[in-house]
Amino acid sequence: MTEPTRFTTWAATLAVTLSVSMLIPGAPRIGAAALAQDARKPATHTQGKKPATPSTAAPAAQAPKLPPRIPFTAADDAVATIPGMPDVRFFADSIADFNKALPSQPGPWLVLSTGGSDGAFGSGLLNGLSAAGNRPDYSVVTGVSSGALMAPFVFAGSRYDGALTDAYTKTTAADIFEVGGTGESFLDTWPLKDLIAKEITPQLIADIAAAHQAGRRLFVVTTDLDAERSVVWNMGALAVHAQKDGGDAALKLFRQVLLASGAIPGAFPPVLIDVEGNGKKFQEMHVDGGVGGQFFVAPPSAMESNSGYKIPATQLYIVVNSSLTPDFDVVERSTPLILAQSVGAAVKVDLRLMLDRAYVAAQNSDVGFNVAAIPASFNAPSRGAFDPKYMKALYDVGYDQGKGANAFAPAPPDFPGGPAVSPADPVPEPKSNDADKPPQK
Repeated sequence: MTEPTRFTTWAATLAVTLSVSMLIPGAPRIGAAALAQDARKPATHTQGKKPATPSTAAPAAQAPKLPPRIPFTAADDAVATIPGMPDVRFFADSIADFNKALPSQPGPWLVLSTGGSDGAFGSGLLNGLSAAGNRPDYSVVTGVSSGALMAPFVFAGSRYDGALTDAYTKTTAADIFEVGGTGESFLDTWPLKDLIAKEITPQLIADIAAAHQAGRRLFVVTTDLDAERSVVWNMGALAVHAQKDGGDAALKLFRQVLLASGAIPGAFPPVLIDVEGNGKKFQEMHVDGGVGGQFFVAPPSAMESNSGYKIPATQLYIVVNSSLTPDFDVVERSTPLILAQSVGAAVKVDLRLMLDRAYVAAQNSDVGFNVAAIPASFNAPSRGAFDPKYMKALYDVGYDQGKGANAFAPAPPDFPGGPAVSPADPVPEPKSNDADKPPQK
């Protein structure tokens, strides 16, 4: 979809941007490049310390020295599996593994993008659809970053609509991170880890497992940083393993994957996941799924315009937790603010290009295309990362849109500058001046 080199640059820039800008009071909202987290209610923290907010944090103590990692090779990682659970993941670039994991029957697919606190739009939109009686049981739900964190609740059904509401209207920065280096990041996400453990309940796991066994699929994407490859996790299969005797390891992994999908490199700690390959036991380093793309529909090679691959869905619904409209702002001469504006612009471009690719793939597959994004008219101010008032305002916009008659558009929005000339339209002759014509013989 996008060249690996570009994503490496994007990830590095994003890490610096988020790590620094969150520590500066009054820093602007980053939009689609915002922190990629989900939570439900303000957590009752259990580690005996109160998270510091970005604007009041004391200087962080010196980060601890971390132990060296167990060495392994690319060949080891290429065949690595989760011990006892070989069916719970695959590399996102494998069409064969992707097809094997899909439902046996086609149905509507729901694709949830990155977006941080802007996920309030998607949660409102989906709850609005539910209130209007227009939200189907999607046969496939995919989520990346913020989208990954809302995906389990959406997949499990409307009984979790309240959890979605709370996640994006009552969460604050203190529920997500604590300022202080870990040796792997500028911030510590132990509050989010605790919150995920609280919200991913045995009942939710049971409901996800039941939906999986009924033939539906829930996919969450992380990035294997060692291999520089996206990994798709079959969360329903994980939930089924968690229902079995001795399923504590599967439940722990389910929560780890959600934490990893929003682990912005450099800003938030990566998640080390135990695997086994070629008879060796080692740990892979997993980070934000957004490093490999803002949303996931199918393997990149299947999305090529000339691939011939047919997406086995009846309808494709993409929820973009971002505005795609350029935001004018006179940028101050400050490194973090320059980076913040740059990353926000780059992510919008990436989203537009990915939407265009998904639209073409849907057309080539004779699949209905539907997309919803934050409307350009939304302009509520934000006071910082995870501002509940801002998120509530955005949630309400999404809810009204989802409950209305035009929740989704049938095509991606036009690029700035207006629609291009279609191939069927006559191409206008270029204007010329007689002085530009060659002399007559």
